Amino acid sequence: MSLEELGTPLISTTFCVVDLETTGGDRNADMITEIGAVKVRGGEVLGTYQTLVNPGCAIPPKISLLTGLTNALVATAPRIEAVLPSFLEFLGDAVLVAHNAAFDVGFLRAAILRSGRGPFTPRVLDTVPLARRLVRSEVPDCKLATLARHLRLAHQPSHRALDDVLATVDLLHLLIERASGHGVMGLDDLMTLSGSARHPQAAKLSMTQDLPRGPGVYMFYGANEDLLYVGKATNLRQRVRSYFSTDDRRKIGPLLRETQRISHLELPDPLSAEVAEQRLIARHLPRYNRVGTRVDRYCYIRLDISQPWPRLSVVRTLNSRALHLGPLPSRRMAQMTIDAILTVIPLRRCSVRIPKHHSAEAAEAAAEGACTAARLGLSECPCTGTADPEKYLASVEAVRNLWDLEAEPSAVLAPVEALLFDRVRTLATQQRFEEAAELRDKMSALRMVLRRHHLIARLRSLDTVEVSRGEVTWRIEHGRLTDVRTPPQLVWTLGSSPPEPELDLNQPLAREAVDEALVLAKFLDRHSAQLEVTAERRHWRFPLEMSEDLARLGSLDFSLTA
Repeated sequence: MSLEELGTPLISTTFCVVDLETTGGDRNADMITEIGAVKVRGGEVLGTYQTLVNPGCAIPPKISLLTGLTNALVATAPRIEAVLPSFLEFLGDAVLVAHNAAFDVGFLRAAILRSGRGPFTPRVLDTVPLARRLVRSEVPDCKLATLARHLRLAHQPSHRALDDVLATVDLLHLLIERASGHGVMGLDDLMTLSGSARHPQAAKLSMTQDLPRGPGVYMFYGANEDLLYVGKATNLRQRVRSYFSTDDRRKIGPLLRETQRISHLELPDPLSAEVAEQRLIARHLPRYNRVGTRVDRYCYIRLDISQPWPRLSVVRTLNSRALHLGPLPSRRMAQMTIDAILTVIPLRRCSVRIPKHHSAEAAEAAAEGACTAARLGLSECPCTGTADPEKYLASVEAVRNLWDLEAEPSAVLAPVEALLFDRVRTLATQQRFEEAAELRDKMSALRMVLRRHHLIARLRSLDTVEVSRGEVTWRIEHGRLTDVRTPPQLVWTLGSSPPEPELDLNQPLAREAVDEALVLAKFLDRHSAQLEVTAERRHWRFPLEMSEDLARLGSLDFSLTA
């Protein structure tokens, strides 16, 4: 295995094994009386540190009986404030190892906090969960003395810091040797193994043994080869192993119980991994991916310009005679966007079907009155036959300008944002904080939707383009990633073919294709300054510039207690 595949090899990792003796078990009330530490790497001892510490208080008799440390013995020892600088220098950037590490690290953090130093955040390896994972069946319990006696370690603990440290060093080396049988060769694997000691599915950790430490896509399979879950990672081995230790999401337990096999697809870079993930999810709809990724719930905002008095509505299907914005991930986001637009552009809000030549006399004959929004002065009301067609057409054009693909988003959004911002400030001045906060959220939804709209449009306007960043080159055609190249390989497979291209730029993307397009568009926009592009510059329109007006709204507090 290469060094990159190994991550940080255990043979090259420096461990600092630490043990403390204290006046009791309360880290906030009791004090340290002795510190012992041994630094090891590759099985060799690099250095030893040992000192008594004056706790500044009496040592209880039962503690003296247990450890042999008396008040007279520590009376001339330095205080912990004087000891910490030399101990922290000895520790350096090594991995701190302790048996029941929470006890020792807790006392060290409390002492460092009392001394006025910064936070103490070393990498910590606890030998207790490692022993439970690797040798629990061989010993009655996992106390250090029990382990040393039954495993016949060279050193035996005596409740003195240095003796306990030497016993823990022997234990650490034995546990590392045992862990190699589980495919543990790197530090990240050892840390994961420690964290998964009590995991109910820890036995399935062997499924991750062949995973590489590079970017790609991983797949969990259940019985009958059902694809349960698809995920992406920049480090496949580390990410998948985290499911057995640090990942405590509610769905992880049931997922691991059902998992019978884990496979992976290695890819040259994180962008390709994210695209491959989106394609696999869209095509297979794995059961544990469906929450939040169901494209059948995506919707559009429609402006029905084929009707005499166009209005905005939320729909799930496209109509060739209307204009559409989307697809959007939820009806709530779509409705918030519509509400933001209608706050400043007075289109009608009712859904009544109105004939082209609707008049006031016809409305009166039909006993139709003005809708609520019109009576409040929030919208035009063609239902009564009194709306001015020219003014209404101007309002329709204002809405159409918002998603004009040729215009700069900041230019078309600025007037609307300015009106909305004034409205928010007015509400806040009137202490109508809940309404102000609600309108601010609607402004945010409008901005997000228009950003998505223009990012996808700019991506689709590129017929064929090759984009390079470092050694990786991506080939993008009509908004789809079709090829990835990186030396020394000429071509990397994405694991799945791209979707069919959608060449009609006047129609929005299908719901099944939008997630992949957004992944590509956001990447090109975010990294545009670092990319080398092979394309006509007139077609390359990244990054997407948008005004910063909305950022000011984020600093406004509209809570009722403001």
